[in-house]
Amino acid sequence: MDSPILAGALVVAVLGLVALVVFVPGFLPSLGLGPSGSPAAGGPTATAAGPTPIATFARPTASPPPTFLTYRVKAGDSLSSLARRFKTDERSLAWWNRGFYPSLDPDGPDYDPNTIRVGWMLNYLRNTKVDEENPPAPIGTPRETPR
Repeated sequence: MDSPILAGALVVAVLGLVALVVFVPGFLPSLGLGPSGSPAAGGPTATAAGPTPIATFARPTASPPPTFLTYRVKAGDSLSSLARRFKTDERSLAWWNRGFYPSLDPDGPDYDPNTIRVGWMLNYLRNTKVDEENPPAPIGTPRETPR
């Protein structure tokens, strides 16, 4: 090595390789060097590194509202008998149907749970009771009372 420029270039190249080995994790296995990266030794083969995963946030979707069943009131029915049949309570039946039949609104001035009429279409959820501290909003518009 008579040329100082050639010697300097060689030193820079060696230092660059040392820096790659020291500062770039997994550099030697990706070259197939070393015992664990040698395909001949049965080690893993080099694989291309994919993009770094980025955490994402997806807002949860709202649960669908419950699907109400409907019952047409027959002669002899009462809220208490229907509540037993549907495994709920009278107040829940009243809360669910107050938008259609204002006399069933527990918050209304005309609340009369003992009076239901033949032909009324009552919505209900089997095996469910309304949380009295957080009652559902009224749904529907008042229906015409069958005669």
